[in-house]
Parts: sequence; C-alpha cells; structure tokens
Amino acid sequence: MVQSTPIVAFDQHAASLVAAVLLPGQATPAVHTLTPDLPTVRRFLQRIRRSGAVQCCYEAGPCGFDLQRALAAEGIACDVIAPALIPRRAGVRIKTDRRDATQLAILYRAGALTRIHVPTEQEEAVRDLLRCREDIRADLLRARHRLSKFLLRHGRRFTGTKKSWARDHLAWVRAQAWPLAAAAQTHTAYVRAVDEARARLEAVEKDLQACLTLEPLAARVGRLRCFRGVDDLTALTIAVELSDPRRFVSARHVMAYLGLVPSEHSSGRKRAQGGITKTGNAHLRRVVVEAAWHYRHHPFVGRALKKRQAEQPAEVIARAWTAQQRLNARYRRLTGRGKSRQVVVTAVGRELTGFLWAALTQ
Repeated sequence: MVQSTPIVAFDQHAASLVAAVLLPGQATPAVHTLTPDLPTVRRFLQRIRRSGAVQCCYEAGPCGFDLQRALAAEGIACDVIAPALIPRRAGVRIKTDRRDATQLAILYRAGALTRIHVPTEQEEAVRDLLRCREDIRADLLRARHRLSKFLLRHGRRFTGTKKSWARDHLAWVRAQAWPLAAAAQTHTAYVRAVDEARARLEAVEKDLQACLTLEPLAARVGRLRCFRGVDDLTALTIAVELSDPRRFVSARHVMAYLGLVPSEHSSGRKRAQGGITKTGNAHLRRVVVEAAWHYRHHPFVGRALKKRQAEQPAEVIARAWTAQQRLNARYRRLTGRGKSRQVVVTAVGRELTGFLWAALTQ
C-alpha cells in the first residue's frame, strides 16, 4: 500500500457506519460516525479527495456490495475484505465499531488484508436465484420428512416400490383416509406443504433455464457442460460461484477456494495431513463433488453428453474426454487401496476442479 494515499476504512452496519481515516504520515486514524446512506458517504469522501486520491475498504457482510459499487461508479477505489482472513490478536477482549474500523485501516495500510472478488450485478442476481433454489430444495426435503414421519407414526408405510416420492408413492400418500377429522386435517396440511414446495421449485428452475443464455455466463456454461456430470444447473452454479476464473493463478488456488485441499498440521520432521479444509465456497464444493460421482463409471460419451458438446471448442471436448479417462482410473486405483468411496470421490472432485478451471481459462 502506498504510504502517501489516504485510507478510509468503513465498519458498515444496517443502521450505523463508522469511518476511520488514516492520512499519510499518521499512525492513528481519525474516527468519524456517519449515517449509513450513500449521499452522506459521497460528501464525506469528497472532502478527503480534495487533496488527492483516496483508497477505501470495508469488511464483507450482510450489507452486500452496494457501497463498493457506488464508490467505484464515482471513481473511488474500494476493496471488500474477507472477514475470516483478518488477523486477530488473541488477547483482545474488547470489540467496538470504532476499534474495528481503526484496526482495519491500519492493517490495510500494512498490506495484511485479503480482498475478495466482487461479482457483477448480473452474476450476483443469478447466484441469489441459485441459492434460493437450494433453500427451496431444503424446504421440500423437510416437508417430505414431516409427512413421511407422520404416516409412519400411524403405521402407514409404502411398500409398492423402492423409489419414494415417485408417481405411485405420491398417489398412495394422497389416497390415505383417516377416521378422525384432526388426523385428516394434519395429513392435508402436510401434503399441501409438499405440493407448494414442489411448485416453487419448478418455478425457480424454469426461471434458471432462462439464465443459461445470459452473457458472460453462456460461454462458460457451454464449456462446462462438455464434462460428464455437469449439466445445466450444475454448470450455471460453477460459472456464477467461480465468477471470473482468470483471477486464480493456478488450479491449486481454485481447489483451495473450494476447500478441497487437505488440512495439515506439521512441525519439525513430522507431517500430519487430515481431511479437507472445507473453508472455501461450500455451494461450489457441493456441486463439484456431486459431479465427481459420475466418474466412477467407465469413460463413455452418451447421446446426452454428445449433444451438450455440439458446437463447443474441440480442445474443450478433448479435455473433457481426458478428464473421464484420468478420473475414472484414479477412482479405481484409490478404491482398490481400500479407501472409502466418499474419500475417493472427494479426491476425484478436487482433480475435476482443475480440469474445469483449465477449460474456462485456456
């Protein structure tokens, strides 16, 4: 960080905003309390910018990226800081907004902070819709569990087929009759909750299909769909959550971003590695590991995959075929050593991440 640039660190909340201004040559910032609206922030920064450029920063939080985008539109550089990577002193037991803003400004000047990537408004909107779909799927799962456990408590168990919530199972569920009015009303309420969740999920998935043609997501989705196990919504999730893949300098950095690298606690001559860190993007990690399960099957290009690969670059198709061969061989090799299938698939997902990143950046 250039020592001659004034630094303004914000501690942002829904109803309050604290700004710490660290001027060149000063060791202690001046702290100001502002109302949390953009016109006030602009006027405040205009007074500081009279003597030159200014550099701003604030922690990522529930208030989102509106402040960063508003300042960028005004030509003011503003970084959003990753909260989990801010250095914390173990002996400090006092936390206030003023102290947080002061410490943020000092650490920012020292170059001890890690900034995060700010998605475009289009990417953020599609990402929110995808995460809304995940929430609805969780609601549907809970509604089904409540209904099935209600039936089980009353000795109602479906044995017609092994597949639950298919057409035959749903017809059996709806056909249940109850001798008491209260039980019938409970059954009706639970069935209605399942139907409503299913309808909401279908509506959101239909809206997401329209997002597949939006730029710059469409080009990324087309390349990702060349890989086995990566269809429309999986490809869209990877494209949105990963955002610009060129911000990662190597495949290892992408694997770390997903939290798929092994944890480690080594000291001296002793090296101890544990499970994956799980410190990255959980949404992205989930879809990649789900796609990795497909590579337990022998390499094969079926009709659906061949259709997805149509009109895509030949080098991407070749890379997808190489991924099938290599990842299937890795799956068979690791399972042959007695590793559990979940551990093996996680390892395959980690390597699949490198193939996906290469397809997006070549």
